[in-house]
Amino acid sequence: MTALFDFIKRYQLASLLVLTLLLTVVLPLSLDIFRLNLVGKYLTYAFVAVGLVMLWGYGGVLSLGQGVFFGLGGYAMAMFLKLEASDPISTKIQSTPGIPDFMDWNQLTALPALWVPFKSLPFTLIAVVAVPTLLAWIVSFAMFKRRVGGVYFAIITQAVALIVTVLIIGQQGYTGGVNGMTDLKTVLGWDTRTDHAKYVLYYVCVLLLVLSILLCRFIQVSKAGTLLLAMRDKEDRVRFSGYDVANFRVFVFCLAAALAGIGGAMFSLQVGFMSPSFVGIVPSVEMVIFAAVGGRMSLVGAVYGALLVNAGKTFFSESFPDLWLFLMAALFIGVTMAFPMGLAGLWESQVTPRWNKWRSERATRSGLYIKPRPPAGPTQAPVEAASGTKATLGLQ
Repeated sequence: MTALFDFIKRYQLASLLVLTLLLTVVLPLSLDIFRLNLVGKYLTYAFVAVGLVMLWGYGGVLSLGQGVFFGLGGYAMAMFLKLEASDPISTKIQSTPGIPDFMDWNQLTALPALWVPFKSLPFTLIAVVAVPTLLAWIVSFAMFKRRVGGVYFAIITQAVALIVTVLIIGQQGYTGGVNGMTDLKTVLGWDTRTDHAKYVLYYVCVLLLVLSILLCRFIQVSKAGTLLLAMRDKEDRVRFSGYDVANFRVFVFCLAAALAGIGGAMFSLQVGFMSPSFVGIVPSVEMVIFAAVGGRMSLVGAVYGALLVNAGKTFFSESFPDLWLFLMAALFIGVTMAFPMGLAGLWESQVTPRWNKWRSERATRSGLYIKPRPPAGPTQAPVEAASGTKATLGLQ
């Protein structure tokens, strides 16, 4: 038990435990299946927000094209699901049975070679991570090795998002065009539209999200995380110390792309479709807003940011259909202006000091003296009991 507490304190996982409890117990017990499925969709965006915390918050690299990697992961999974939904029996009324309906509409008479490997689920699962990561490596290696960064890199990622969107829409016979891929309903014969399946997919999404946060937290407390922070603040000093800054930035960009791809795959599974509307510039900017609202230095805060923004979008669009865009804009501007460090920054600046003050006052009233904790990081503080004996307590 002590080792578990030490692990939680070392990696600062108390907030992750609270989030896990909220997602696995509180929300499933308090929401109906329709609303819970919406939360599951929101959590798929949280994968992108968590990746942006690593890329933007820790690495200092702002990407405005993360929707590309979200879409690539989603399309990879959607291709497998669409092929399963296009068996010869289900498509017997088509001119060419056994191929997706949009291919038949565009007068294709055979399944393209690019689609054939996606008949395999293991290959699809690998492609969900590998395809976004490969594109991210190509883009980042070409840019970072030439020391292209800052606003120039952000503009390039926007251009990539625009190019991929145009490519997907233009190749209608291979991608479904502007309508995307619809009617995604089974996985190896398992119907994903039932209430039981929706619960299962929701918990799978939560599990993958928690594992992603744990992976990112492990990187943050490692030497690589320290170097990412150093490169963000003092890039030249890190370079003069002998480290290859470009390689670290390529790594964190590929990590963010892989997480976005997983989120996209879970979106296709839970929502049942994928379209280019999730790939372009606008959704990519929205994904940055998720991280900004939650706090670009907080992994858990990014999840709350994704939940809050998307829940606000749903509430405003249902309650104020004529004004919801203006209300969402007011929410974005108000939160970022009032809380520059997001919800996580608000917690650290307002809630944590009050909590520490309350603990100190309570300890004083009970006859104990607790040395105030430094602003960040665990310390060892002596505690003197009323009887005069001394003990050492770890304060988080």
